[in-house]
Amino acid sequence: MGRVVSGSKLLASQTRSMAVLSRMRLRWALLDTRVMGHGLCPQGARAKAAIPAALRDHESTEGPGTGQDRPRLRSLAELPGPGTLRFLFQLFLRGYVLHLHELQALNKAKYGPMWTTTFGTRTNVNLASAPLLEQVMRQEGKYPIRDSMEQWKEHRDHKGLSYGIFITQGQQWYHLRHSLNQRMLKPAEAALYTDALNEVISDFIARLDQVRTESASGDQVPDVAHLLYHLALEAICYILFEKRVGCLEPSIPEDTATFIRSVGLMFKNSVYVTFLPKWSRPLLPFWKRYMNNWDNIFSFGEKMIHQKVQEIEAQLQAAGPDGVQVSGYLHFLLTKELLSPQETVGTFPELILAGVDTTSNTLTWALYHLSKNPEIQEALHKEVTGVVPFGKVPQNKDFAHMPLLKAVIKETLRLYPVVPTNSRIITEKETEINGFLFPKNTQFVLCHYVVSRDPSVFPEPESFQPHRWLRKREDDNSGIQHPFGSVPFGYGVRSCLGRRIAELEMQLLLSRLIQKYEVVLSPGMGEVKSVSRIVLVPSKKVSLRFLQRQ
Repeated sequence: MGRVVSGSKLLASQTRSMAVLSRMRLRWALLDTRVMGHGLCPQGARAKAAIPAALRDHESTEGPGTGQDRPRLRSLAELPGPGTLRFLFQLFLRGYVLHLHELQALNKAKYGPMWTTTFGTRTNVNLASAPLLEQVMRQEGKYPIRDSMEQWKEHRDHKGLSYGIFITQGQQWYHLRHSLNQRMLKPAEAALYTDALNEVISDFIARLDQVRTESASGDQVPDVAHLLYHLALEAICYILFEKRVGCLEPSIPEDTATFIRSVGLMFKNSVYVTFLPKWSRPLLPFWKRYMNNWDNIFSFGEKMIHQKVQEIEAQLQAAGPDGVQVSGYLHFLLTKELLSPQETVGTFPELILAGVDTTSNTLTWALYHLSKNPEIQEALHKEVTGVVPFGKVPQNKDFAHMPLLKAVIKETLRLYPVVPTNSRIITEKETEINGFLFPKNTQFVLCHYVVSRDPSVFPEPESFQPHRWLRKREDDNSGIQHPFGSVPFGYGVRSCLGRRIAELEMQLLLSRLIQKYEVVLSPGMGEVKSVSRIVLVPSKKVSLRFLQRQ
C-alpha cells in the first residue's frame, strides 16, 4: 500500500535503519512468547499516572474568601439530584440503563442544568448546559483527567497488558498522545490517506450494489449500519496496518467476523458491568462475556501488529533499507521508535474501536435523516455534482467547496454525538462553577447529548437542519448560539485523536453515495430511536433503498 503515504523513504540511511530494526526485532523477540499468553508486563509493574500539572494562572478559579463583597459559595451537598435508590430504580426497573442520555434529559428538566448522581461511594456532578461545559473544559491542565474507566483497566490488569491511550492518565498519557498525534492529527496529514480511503470506498460501493441486487426490490439494504461497520473496520485497518481484512468480501474471514461480533457484545455488556456490584459477577453472565469479548478484540489487534512486524522484517531482508517505502501509521511509529511494543499492543486495539464507531454510526444517522428530508438530499446532490461530476472521484481539496456536506455531518453529530457522555476530573484545586465550590477530585459528567439539544443554543433542536451550520446574515439568529453547544470530538489536548481522518472518511463516502444514489426509507421503516451502549447506536436495523441516479 505504497499509495497510503506516497513519496518519501522510510529510512534516512542504511546504517541508522538497520540499527533501529535490530533493536525493534530484539524487543519483539523478547516479548513474542508473552503477548498472546500472560500479557506484556507483570502485574503491578505499571507506573502510576502523574498528578496533573497546575492550572495556568489565567485559567484558575477563585477560592472562598477572595473579594470583600463576594457572595457565599454553595457546596456540593446543596446540589439537587436523585438518591442512590432512585437512580438504581430508574436504571434497571424503568429501563434507562440503555437510555442514559434520555435519563439525563429528564433530570435536567427536573433539577436544572447541574445536579448530582450518587452510585456507591462516588458522587458525580452532571453538567447539561454549554456555559457550564465551557467553565470546566477551559480549566483543563496539561494532563486532562477523564473517567478512570475501571472496567477497562480490570481487563488490562487481568491480562497483564499495558494501558492504552483511552485509559492512561498524566505523563504516561501525554507521552502516548504526543507520539500518536504524528501522522494523524493535522488536516494535511489526514489528507495523505485519501487514496487509501477511496480505494476502500470503491469496494464498499461494489459490495453495496451486491446487497441491493440480492434484495427483493433490487435496491434495498436491510441493515445499513452493519454494512457501514464493515466499511469502517476495513478502512481503519488499512490506515493503521496497511492491510485489507476482508470486511467487504461476500464471505468475511472468521477472525474478522469474531472481532465485529465481540465489539458489539463488549459495549452491550459494559453497560451492565458498570452499574452492577462486583459480588454479582460470578452469579450473572455479563462480566464473563465482557472479559471474553475484550480478549477477542485484543487477539485480533495483536495478530495485526505481529503480521505488520513480520512484513517489515521481510522487506528489509529482501530489499534492504533503501527498498522500504514510507507507508502506514503503525509502520511509521515502530520504525521511528515512538512507541514501545507494550504501548503498541495496549493502544492499537483501542484505536480500531474508535475508528469504527465514530464513522459507521454517524454515517448511518446521516443517511437516515437525508432519506427523511429529500429536499436537503437534493440540495446536497446538487452541491456535490457541481464540484465533482458523476463518474469523478472526489479528493480532499474538493470539500472546501462543499459547505452543505460538512454541515450535514456536523448536524448529524449534534443530534447523535457518538459518545453522549464524557467526564473531567480536576485534581489540582477546588473548582468554582456557577456559585458552587467543588472539592478536588470531583468528577464532572459532561452531558453532550442533552447540551446539543438545548433550544437556547439550537432553535428547534429536535429537527435535522444542516443549514444552521452555514454562514448567515448578521441579523439571522437561527444558527448556533454557543461554541460549546456541540463538541462531538471533545475539546483541547484530549480531543479525538482521529477526528481529521474520521471527517475525511465521512466526507468521501457521503459525497460518493449522494453522487450516485437517491436514498429513501424502505417501506415500513418507521421512526428510529437511539440507544446508549457507551456509544450511541440505532435502536433497530436501519433499512434504506439506494436508487441509482440517471
